[in-house]
Amino acid sequence: MESLSIEDNLLKQNIEMVRERVRVAAEASGRSLEDITILAATKMQNVTTINRAISYGITHIGENRVQELVAKYDGYDKVHASVQFIGHLQLNKVKHIVDKVDMIQSVDSIKLAAEIDKRCAKIGKVMDILVQVNIGREESKGGVLIEDLQQLLIDVSHLQHVRVRGLMTIPPICENIEQSKQYFSSLYKEFLDISRKKLDNIYMDFLSMGMSGDYICAVECGANVIRVGTSVFGSRKKQED
Repeated sequence: MESLSIEDNLLKQNIEMVRERVRVAAEASGRSLEDITILAATKMQNVTTINRAISYGITHIGENRVQELVAKYDGYDKVHASVQFIGHLQLNKVKHIVDKVDMIQSVDSIKLAAEIDKRCAKIGKVMDILVQVNIGREESKGGVLIEDLQQLLIDVSHLQHVRVRGLMTIPPICENIEQSKQYFSSLYKEFLDISRKKLDNIYMDFLSMGMSGDYICAVECGANVIRVGTSVFGSRKKQED
């Protein structure tokens, strides 16, 4: 029990540190801590640890893998936290999660959006989604290219059981903060431009960008959702089944 208590203290400290850093970054951009959603990326974390994080104030959790989300789903404290999917989603896995998540942050094609729409129609649900943008044009990452973004939004807007709530990105790993700022600021500008157009069934409520290594910069550049794992839970270790 003593080691568990130390882990608890560290977890609580980590969450408080992230919140404080977000507060400072938010105020630097004319906002407040309450304007920013801190989503805990729970990949490889067990349910006990996740629920402890929720008890310390984490209100949004995100899983990267369908199998992991399904395995842990019944154990989540869903009363106090929103469950979201933030990883690459294959078409044939959509059916396993549409009844379990409040948002899918990684939609990057009309095929995926249409599959989500079809599966949600069967259960009478409208799924909130974020469109993932490949802001660094990296072949190894998912996401729509910036020049194709508006057409994808128009295509998705016609779906009845999908509702676009904003954008998400995973920028390239950068050598310095100025490079990161260029990527984040570029997507923030696009986010604002789309907001002004007031497209039907397209809502620019959330800009999800920034992870443990760059979330401060992301908040300073306009993000209002950050996805942090290591900063909350420490270095990932494989959990025993």
